[in-house]
Amino acid sequence: MPPKVRKRHLQDYIPVAGPVRHTIDTLMIIVGSLITALAFNLFLVPSHIASGGVSGLSIIIQSQFGIEPAYTQWALNIPLFIAGYVLLGRDYSIRSLLGTVVLPFFVFLTRDIPVPTTDPLLASLYGGIGVGIGLGIVFRGRGSTGGLSTLAQIIQKYSGLSLSVCVVMMDGIVIVLALFLLTPEKALYALIGLYITGKIIDAIELGFNYTKVAYIIADRTEEISQAVLTHLDRGLTKLDGHGGYTGDARTVLMVVVGQSEVTRLKTLVQTLDPNAFVIITNAHEVLGEGFKRVQGEQ
Repeated sequence: MPPKVRKRHLQDYIPVAGPVRHTIDTLMIIVGSLITALAFNLFLVPSHIASGGVSGLSIIIQSQFGIEPAYTQWALNIPLFIAGYVLLGRDYSIRSLLGTVVLPFFVFLTRDIPVPTTDPLLASLYGGIGVGIGLGIVFRGRGSTGGLSTLAQIIQKYSGLSLSVCVVMMDGIVIVLALFLLTPEKALYALIGLYITGKIIDAIELGFNYTKVAYIIADRTEEISQAVLTHLDRGLTKLDGHGGYTGDARTVLMVVVGQSEVTRLKTLVQTLDPNAFVIITNAHEVLGEGFKRVQGEQ
């Protein structure tokens, strides 16, 4: 009788993080939570900008009932954490536990820091940037601050909706509450802060230095290939393509280069084949030889 083959899951292919990786992740979650709390208290709370999430709800509740935002965040985050533990599993809950506890703690500690501005536009801009930086660092540390993102994942799991739709729904509810319980103007400022936060989180997670990907369609592909390998010292990939109008088989060269090498690549291609068709686009992150090293867990 053949031996029973154990079904492998995704986590079987992921290296187990060692103590160094755990330490780095923990520090990133703590530092990111501190930055988020500072941005929250310095900019969002004084101007009553409820830009989504449990933090936004805590601002609305403070404006209506005078309850400290930190208390509201703890009161909402703890039951959401328990629900996440039960419905999403132990692994998710462990990753979100630290941020769930630490962020409201830092919000409480930094609540009396002098406010640099009371201008709502500046507050939404700088608050969005600060919260985005803080949450981006938390996410890079493979953590979470819990809150409505946990509820969004629960809804996504049991409704079949995409996670992005669920997150927008949760933040949208907070913005609508701000519209009716605060002012329409405050809700508009909250949208600005929420948009900027999302963009900054993307930048922190994906990196600011865009690498470029070039797709080259030319008649002299072999000469261009050799020139890229020799003069740019970059590898390339040959893709099989067909002309949409003629149906002729064509070779498409895909080359990944750094920002500073784009001009050299374009000059090289135009010199060898002035009629070449070149498409250049951004690549947020490239892992592999010649770029960022693919790192295993520490």
